Amino acid sequence: MRITELLTKETIAMDLNATSKDKVIEELAEQLNKAGKLNDEVAFKEAIHLRESQSTTGIGEGIAIPHAKTDAVSSPAIAFGKSKEGIDYQSLDAQPAQLFFMIAAPSGGAQTHLDALAKLSGILMDETVRDALIHATTKEEVLHIINENDDEVSQNNADAQTTNISTDYDEGNLVLAVTACPTGIAHTYMAADSLKNQAKKMGIPIKVETNGSGGIKNHLTDEDINKAAGIIVAADVHVDTNRFDGKNVIQVPVSDGIKKPESLINMALDQNRQPFVAKGGKQQASSSNEKQSISNTIYKHLMNGVSNMLPLVIAGGILMAIVFLFGENSFKPDSSQYNKFAANLWQIGSESAFKLIVPILAGFIARSIADKPGFAAGLVGGMLAVSGDSGFLGGIIAGFLAGYLTEGIKYVFKNLPQMFEGLKPTLIYPLLTVTITGLLMVYIVNPPTAWLNHLLLDGLNNLSGSNIVLLGLVIGAMMAIDMGGPFNKAAYVFATAALTEGNAAAITAAMVGGMIPPIAIATSMLLFRKKFTKAQKGSIVPNYVMGLSFITEGAIPFAAADPLRVIPSMMIGSGIGGAIALGLGSSIHAPHGGVIVILATDSGHVLQTFLGIIIGSLISAIIYGVLKPKLTKEQLEIAEELN
Repeated sequence: MRITELLTKETIAMDLNATSKDKVIEELAEQLNKAGKLNDEVAFKEAIHLRESQSTTGIGEGIAIPHAKTDAVSSPAIAFGKSKEGIDYQSLDAQPAQLFFMIAAPSGGAQTHLDALAKLSGILMDETVRDALIHATTKEEVLHIINENDDEVSQNNADAQTTNISTDYDEGNLVLAVTACPTGIAHTYMAADSLKNQAKKMGIPIKVETNGSGGIKNHLTDEDINKAAGIIVAADVHVDTNRFDGKNVIQVPVSDGIKKPESLINMALDQNRQPFVAKGGKQQASSSNEKQSISNTIYKHLMNGVSNMLPLVIAGGILMAIVFLFGENSFKPDSSQYNKFAANLWQIGSESAFKLIVPILAGFIARSIADKPGFAAGLVGGMLAVSGDSGFLGGIIAGFLAGYLTEGIKYVFKNLPQMFEGLKPTLIYPLLTVTITGLLMVYIVNPPTAWLNHLLLDGLNNLSGSNIVLLGLVIGAMMAIDMGGPFNKAAYVFATAALTEGNAAAITAAMVGGMIPPIAIATSMLLFRKKFTKAQKGSIVPNYVMGLSFITEGAIPFAAADPLRVIPSMMIGSGIGGAIALGLGSSIHAPHGGVIVILATDSGHVLQTFLGIIIGSLISAIIYGVLKPKLTKEQLEIAEELN
């Protein structure tokens, strides 16, 4: 496909009226919409701004290529506009941008369209083309310039495909590269062309693999990698680097591939740099590369545990919600509502999936830190957190404890004689890590938690005779502290004990407070969509289902990933919700079931109860959404890698 099949007279704006970056985006999006290329202009502009928030598309040399791949595009197109005076576009070289190409790609864009966009990226790397476009006075002239250079780039690409780069080089000077950007449309190919052009000037053979929207092109073979002097990874998203183990690897943002090709190629040829070490299927940058910050390292380990725990939370929670449709006690053999099928679903969801949540969280945190040797200790630590009433917070501690303990033990035994190597993963590591992690959990982590449990129960007993609104506030907030852990259990045990004595106030506050966190999390994801990953937003509906069913655990993955923001936010909303419900006279006479038991046991106060849930959920959702920062580029990369 030729570029001018996407760039037409109808999508060319020529001289822009815009004087700012936002106005450029608005003007070019409007041009595409007028040409009938968009089905939702507002959604398209939102997608463009989201891409800009990840990294600027002002690539320097007076060029900006704002782009998005979204369902808001009805047919693929390229819009063009220019400004002789230049516009501040926050470009990589801090220079004003003069040439603007806005790329609109549909979510299911065909490969031919993507190839055309890749060719455009290559054309714009030519200074003479840029100069000609700046001085073009008509739309026809712009199309002629693009067409003329489209022919040249196509021929160059055809020539390149017939060359076996793996053999056409002098020993020790072959450079390999991988380029990738979040959308895989523009920066990926511009970085590739920049590196290839510079390598040609330097007389250095190079092969570049592009990880674009259409998949991997020009894949680096094992033979290429073995023969390479060095490998440049210019990427803003995760790429497979384990294959480069032991090689000279330079890992930089994709923008460096565009702006610093000569420096990167020289680094790739420098054989004095420390080799890259691939570890357990995860990237571990060489010492000369910039290391991840401590906070991002912790975040990555934590998210590894959370992402593996999430399927259990969703599946188990929804199965439990289905059980309540058979009756609030349908899973209990001694109840008149007992149903064998419902009991089996409860066994699968509550007694199996939910029992694995904390061990899986801890196990995968430990595995993220110490690879496979840390997994067993993490699982055992997580199980002990459950049995010791430490909840998911204890599980997090167990995961990090097991992971770093395993790393320490691996270091201590790194110089064992070769004859003992086979015993490390099968005997030494599991025996020591499981034993030490278990003892630390039993004697150090769990005892303070048990003490807190008794303290909370005593405090609640003393509070029960005081102001009922204060009782609702405290119990509601406690249900949201650890969502199934010791605080939550202390409040729930007290509430159920009070219910057996005929006092329904405590269980009312507990149920309202326990329903709010998952509902609030789901609502926050709807109100602040850009602050959550795609995988997180996939749990919106399950969280509403779990919240309405009084399954607080739906919020655990979010609390585990961001406890300092989630827990206070949820406590405030749950406390207020519980206080409102009791203050308005709500009185739920069942220990579980959510909406079903509210309708069945307190029909006279349904509106009051729902008012407490709605207000509490909105308060928590807004507080959390405001406190939660936008996802950083590193966090987006981690989310992409883990999903």
